[in-house]
Amino acid sequence: MASIEGNMGQPQKTSNLTANTAKFQSSASSFKRWGRKYPFIRYGLPMISLTVFGAVGLGHLLQGSKDIAKVKDDQEWEIIETRKALSRTGPIDAYKPKNISLEEELTALQEKVDINNYDYKRIPRPNEGKSG
Repeated sequence: MASIEGNMGQPQKTSNLTANTAKFQSSASSFKRWGRKYPFIRYGLPMISLTVFGAVGLGHLLQGSKDIAKVKDDQEWEIIETRKALSRTGPIDAYKPKNISLEEELTALQEKVDINNYDYKRIPRPNEGKSG
């Protein structure tokens, strides 16, 4: 009797399998029909979702880079503050500009460069030196 029940169980499994396959094929064909009937679902919805999710993702990435830059700035600021704390007059290596006039700069430049005596020097073309 056990062998008869086992044989009877198999046709049911195959019928269930064919029923499931038929359901899957009908759902797939209805999905294809849905895409043809409503083109927004086929083309518009993926495009809009890609745009929205891309903007959200880029915003997330940019926020992360801004956070990293802020942490670096905070660390640099702490270093500057500790340097200021070490010296009472301000930062140790503070920038102290010299009072130089434009006339002094012009005379210094004229002493370095003589514009009346010069030599013409030919600049080789890029393909001249490599030919051979």
